[in-house]
Order: sequence, then structure tokens, then C-alpha cells
Amino acid sequence: MNNKTMKNIDMAKVQNLADLVTYQDGQVVSKTLVQNPGVSLTLFSFDKGEEISSHSSHGDAMVYVIDGQAEITIGEETFNVKAGETIVMPAEVPHAVAAAERMKFMLTVIF
Repeated sequence: MNNKTMKNIDMAKVQNLADLVTYQDGQVVSKTLVQNPGVSLTLFSFDKGEEISSHSSHGDAMVYVIDGQAEITIGEETFNVKAGETIVMPAEVPHAVAAAERMKFMLTVIF
């Protein structure tokens, strides 16, 4: 029986997060690394113009941009978050993510 907490990633190996999720024309691609009642860890790639519309989460969600630039709306305020930057979207506050250009990010949600 496999009880590993993390999946879809090699253990004990140095890796580049940007290489673990690929761009696909006209799509949002996701790769789940951890999903349990306490935490969710997912890598995303968005093609230019793709988005996830406004929604809310029961956990605090941190976006770390790996490549490109994200346009993130939290409540009524919009932020441009570039590669190497991070932002936290508080639990229960509506938020949305859009790509003005191709981008990759890691999403960590703590419940």
C-alpha cells in the first residue's frame, strides 16, 4: 500500500519546478503534488489569456509565481505578481487568477 503524502514528483532528487508542468496552447494545466484535509499543493501553467474565474476557498491560498506574470484579484483589488514573487489569498475572500502572458505558479492551500 502506498501511503506517500507527495505524488507526481520524484523524491530525493533536485528538480526545477518550472519543468514539472508544461504549457499547452489554450489551456490551464495542473499537477497535484499533495491533496489531503490539511494542505493542497498544486503546480499550474496557464497559456496567455487563460484564467480561473472568481471563487473562494476554505483555506488560505499562497501563489508563488515560477514563470511569467499572474494577474490576481483578491476581493476588489488586482495585483500583478511576477516570477519570484508570492501573494496570499485569504480564506473565504473571493479571488481570481488570470494570465496576461504565459505563466506557471505553485499554489499552496492550508486548511
